[in-house]
Amino acid sequence: MSVMRPREPAAAWQSLRPGQQIRVTQTVRVGSRSWETTAGGIVREVWVQDTGIHTHRAPDDPVWVRAIQFQKPDGELVTVTLDENTRIDVLS
Repeated sequence: MSVMRPREPAAAWQSLRPGQQIRVTQTVRVGSRSWETTAGGIVREVWVQDTGIHTHRAPDDPVWVRAIQFQKPDGELVTVTLDENTRIDVLS
């Protein structure tokens, strides 16, 4: 029996470091509509987090998300979780 693994989300996330300037582009889907949205700023932190969703579904099958926190030029802090379609551009 083969196990299908999802594609790795935004491979560039592993090389991100605090202080880098980035632009993150994601596709938003609502019903049959979809559009791209972009945000960017200076990386503050990058991590992998257990979502906790597995505790109600299957305790032995945890769900993990990759996340980036960055600070926009106006000071706003933004945290995004990554999927296989997220594009990360390192600007500096």
